[in-house]
Amino acid sequence: MTSDVPSSAPSTAPFASSGTKTGRTRTRRTTLIAAATAALMTFGLGAASAHVSVTPDKTAANSYSLLTFSVGHGCDGSATTSLAISLPNELVDATPTVNPNWTISKVTEKLAEPRTLANGSSVTERTSQIVYTAKTPLDPHQRDAVVLSVQLPDAAGKTLYFPTLQTCEVGQTNWAAIPADGQDPESIKDPAPGVAVSGAVGASGDPGASQEAAPAQAVADQASANVAAPAGSTAPGWIGLVAGLLGLVLGGVALARTRGGRPKA
Repeated sequence: MTSDVPSSAPSTAPFASSGTKTGRTRTRRTTLIAAATAALMTFGLGAASAHVSVTPDKTAANSYSLLTFSVGHGCDGSATTSLAISLPNELVDATPTVNPNWTISKVTEKLAEPRTLANGSSVTERTSQIVYTAKTPLDPHQRDAVVLSVQLPDAAGKTLYFPTLQTCEVGQTNWAAIPADGQDPESIKDPAPGVAVSGAVGASGDPGASQEAAPAQAVADQASANVAAPAGSTAPGWIGLVAGLLGLVLGGVALARTRGGRPKA
């Protein structure tokens, strides 16, 4: 004879439901962290490339340096048609590097008095501006760069500014603001690209002098990098990148917990 005996086995349905909710919550949290990470990294990179900037390959006084001017965006969504780079008074000329996307012209001016150059020659006029004109307007969401070769002056410790007028199909931006002494270039609107000239290393020809000057050169080069950095640039860019990396780590931890916390079948 058989009889119906009520099952005493506990139901697992509530626990499965709870586990499912926990998993969904963790997955949602992971997704939110990933989205926040992407937003922060986008902000950081965007800030780091916002301005027209200049990057030198050398900064030592009297050295020949290649200056790379980068343009990272248009004028409020309008395509760039030209870049007019003004040379500081300390320079009398610059040699532009050919860029197949642009035509190049020079603007010259008469000097009030003849100027004697380092090689002993005398000049009565100088190049005041290099103008790059786009053969096809540069898409506002694309980047390009132009390069000038210059001989830096014997002016260690001085920052040379290159005011740059960016003209677009609609509107223009004049990157010409020069910071006051001690002012952070990133704190002003539309800062002019700048290069900090460092001391000439080993100029005396004495190996000992070269070794002693090396630390100062390294410090000056770092200062130059800070001045030349974009535009965008520096502090917000690093903050965004660091926050982005931190977000990726947190996202990975959350994902690992989500997988580790799933109920076993």
